[in-house]
Amino acid sequence: MYKRIREMREDSDLLQKDLAEYLHCTQVAYSRYELGTRDIPTEVLISLAKFHHTSVDYLLGLTNIKDVYPRDNEK
Repeated sequence: MYKRIREMREDSDLLQKDLAEYLHCTQVAYSRYELGTRDIPTEVLISLAKFHHTSVDYLLGLTNIKDVYPRDNEK
């Protein structure tokens, strides 16, 4: 799971601080999510899935289907 979160951030050419700002947390807290040294709260996981236009299942490694939600379907 943690590797996917890092890879999605890197594929978007973003820094940890960019996603930390989006999630309203510190860069250190976000870094710990990617390293797996801090559990990711459900609301943060949902926010990451929405940000990357994918599913929580993909982020958790339960599926390999990456693009499940259309990009124009944001709420």
